[in-house]
Amino acid sequence: MIVDFQHHFTPRELIKEDPGDRLIVHFDAHGAPSYTVHSLLYDLDEHVRMMDTAGIDAAFLTSAAGMCASLEVSRLCNDRAKQAERDYPGRFIPAAHVHPLGGAEAMRELNRCAQELGCPGVVITSETDGLFLDAPEFEPFWTEAERLGLFVFVHPALKLNFSQQFDGYDTARSVGREFSLVMATIRLINSGVFDRHPRLTVQMSHLGGGIAGVLARVRGYQDKKFWGVEGHPRHGRTAEKDFDYYIANNILFDSAGFCCAIGAVKAALAEIPASRIVFATDYPQEVRARGAVADFVRDLRALGGEGEQILSGNVHKLLTRR
Repeated sequence: MIVDFQHHFTPRELIKEDPGDRLIVHFDAHGAPSYTVHSLLYDLDEHVRMMDTAGIDAAFLTSAAGMCASLEVSRLCNDRAKQAERDYPGRFIPAAHVHPLGGAEAMRELNRCAQELGCPGVVITSETDGLFLDAPEFEPFWTEAERLGLFVFVHPALKLNFSQQFDGYDTARSVGREFSLVMATIRLINSGVFDRHPRLTVQMSHLGGGIAGVLARVRGYQDKKFWGVEGHPRHGRTAEKDFDYYIANNILFDSAGFCCAIGAVKAALAEIPASRIVFATDYPQEVRARGAVADFVRDLRALGGEGEQILSGNVHKLLTRR
């Protein structure tokens, strides 16, 4: 069974202006492009046609509009994702959308998603509201996600906390988000989130922002004594176990985020085992054509056993509740 673990939609009622055949680009407060709206986002019939063409059995359905959003918007996205599951039996798997800093009401909505809607996982962003994932304010969310048995899908922040350095060339989206994911991975591990919540599973999107390319350097800087920061309250912190232990036990990386380019997956495999990567496309944002997704599936199959493991062999590691 092939599941696309990063597959997006937007409920039609959340798109105020009819895009028709146009692209409508939203910008953040610093003028950086943050999201591109188009009609394919709510055309689920076309989503299914693409999946049929590419040989994808099902898609884990998330909405950017509901990521770290208000309770009202979160509920709407949750209900529409569940409706998509009903309307297209076997093709869509609904994600839970709640704001991790939303307090008791958000946690009640998370429970509704898990217990009534049957969502196997919840989506949040790599940073939000001026805070990062190692902030103590996130602790109630990690506790509840672990208790409910939900995996946490960490999507790159649509609006970075600090985007000033990405003030041109659309770099907030092209590389700023990837840097945010690398940082989110390091913060989750070194802050001890997985030590406090050992049964927690995180799906880190976009191959962890391409973390494989800098993973040897990250490992090197885990030697706090060597770098002279041992005992420092912030820079000297490490997790209880070796950095790679958490990659092998708590984190799965998805193959989205690189426009379905097989080279990104090959590069990731130099440092991340295929057993820790799940298939994902980022459809219909970074890729919108049926043929491009079909080519990506074909290219993964050409990798042999590693490709097959990414395509279908690791599905059960996230869909343990289904």
